[in-house]
Amino acid sequence: MTRRASNYDKRPFVHASSDENECKKGWPEIGARLRAIGGAKPRVICIECYPGVFVDEITSALARDLGPITIMRAEYSLKSPVEIERITGACLDNDDPVFGRLTSLGLSDFFDADKVLSVRSAIANAPGSVLVIGTGAAFVAAFYDVLIYADLSRWEIQRRQRAGKISNWGISNESESPAAKYKRSFFVDWRVADRWKQELLGKLDFLLDTNDPQIPRMISGDAFRAALAAAAQRPFRVVPYFDPGPWGGHWMEEVCDLPRDVPNHAWCFDCVPEENSLLLKFGSHVVEVPAIDLVFRHPRELLGENVYSRFGAEFPIRFDFLDTMGGGNLSLQVHPAAQYIKEKFGMSYTQDESYYLLDAGDDASVFLGLKEEISPDEMTRDLHHAQSGNYPFPVEKYVNRWPAKKHDHFLIPAGTIHCSGRNSMVLEISATPYIFTFKLWDWNRPGLDGKPRPIHLDHGIANIDWNRTTNWVQRNLVDRIESLGSGPGWREERTGLHELEFIETRRHWFTDKVPHDTSDGVNVLNLVQGDEASIESPDGAFEPSILHYAETVIVPAAIGKFTIRPHGPSQNSECATIKAFVR
Repeated sequence: MTRRASNYDKRPFVHASSDENECKKGWPEIGARLRAIGGAKPRVICIECYPGVFVDEITSALARDLGPITIMRAEYSLKSPVEIERITGACLDNDDPVFGRLTSLGLSDFFDADKVLSVRSAIANAPGSVLVIGTGAAFVAAFYDVLIYADLSRWEIQRRQRAGKISNWGISNESESPAAKYKRSFFVDWRVADRWKQELLGKLDFLLDTNDPQIPRMISGDAFRAALAAAAQRPFRVVPYFDPGPWGGHWMEEVCDLPRDVPNHAWCFDCVPEENSLLLKFGSHVVEVPAIDLVFRHPRELLGENVYSRFGAEFPIRFDFLDTMGGGNLSLQVHPAAQYIKEKFGMSYTQDESYYLLDAGDDASVFLGLKEEISPDEMTRDLHHAQSGNYPFPVEKYVNRWPAKKHDHFLIPAGTIHCSGRNSMVLEISATPYIFTFKLWDWNRPGLDGKPRPIHLDHGIANIDWNRTTNWVQRNLVDRIESLGSGPGWREERTGLHELEFIETRRHWFTDKVPHDTSDGVNVLNLVQGDEASIESPDGAFEPSILHYAETVIVPAAIGKFTIRPHGPSQNSECATIKAFVR
């Protein structure tokens, strides 16, 4: 296993402005800014909140800073928790701890029409100033003088769920498991809130960053929109986050300079804009917003017309890390076929993926595809017996185990049984609907909470492609490296993905400047060899940016031509990037 000093940047940012006065930090500054609007106090202030925001804290702080004010909480106009449970029941299979169906409900479906009319009448007749706050506040108020959007990252929401600090929107389930809260958030809360957010991004007067409840930060809507517009015109990184797991390892702890405050680090979401944050820097102040805000606001510039027309305002490419160095095997798993995920879960595309080996131990391996002439009935029977606890599933009786070394690339179209083995450091390149993994066998181990991890045999067995056997896998899925061309100091290879998958991957080895072109489609790259590389614009359209080893960068479609060359300590050595784009 390669060891190296860490230069991985865990808090990358987009430079938005040198004027730090644009950002108001802390409640006293925020309150003073709101009091100074137009030289007079606005009558109706609306604070729209993403589900998971601490509404009580914001209400208390602004009521104190803004003086006498009538407070209207949006939650009081919601339908009853029982009714909300009823209308969302079709999306949430209570017998399944993980999966549901993406809701088609809109924000207005969660509110009681009579209660909303009553609140609107109360606002119109209230003496003095009014503060309307909560998820759906802009809908409840209908009219307002100032609109503030209180936002926070998905990762912060998950931390609050795990700590038992928040319930899901509209129901009281604070004591439920984090997994149950996440499931409702994924299939209901975030779908509804994101559709509503897209309607408001062009209207909001202020953006309120509430990720740190003790030190909130606020910028004007114009500054927020200008910063997103700037990000869509230059390469940028999102904020990675790391999480332990029952199979996790220790490679990222060293290479990414992580604290040793958890048993291991299994995951890193290094480029999943639906989950990651984007840091916008104003002078010395940093404002954290969900990266999905950029996708919503500038989908054509970011994704390109062809990708946008195919996927809408969704980011279809995912880069993440799976670290089993000194850990264990991942769960044996399979991803759903396109028709299956559409019919069962309401997703328009599935999770095709691949494993690119950033590093590997001497005994590293990848389990991929079925062995020749196995019996599906016998394998199914053994999976059920193993699930019942009768005996361990004999994985290598049925599944191929391929030796893996650094820079190998294993392709995994949906329906192919697979998992990474221990002592592997995987850069997973895939389509984005990451939650839809059907575990078939988890090596008879508990999760970090000591409880059995959910297994989905019925879903999984229904999606195994029994024709993906040894010979087919070896011809189609293991290290399909094809030389495409070269230039002064560089060469290009196609490494996948499989023809069944919509993502193409290209690897460039280089000791000099490499020409690239987005060709009107978003590019995602990772520096898989070398300490540093510089991403530059041939015509100076953006400032050069430095990419360190193992970092992932997003290059918006609008950029067009760009170059990458070795930088700093890598100037006299060979570097390599892996690049993904939609075919």
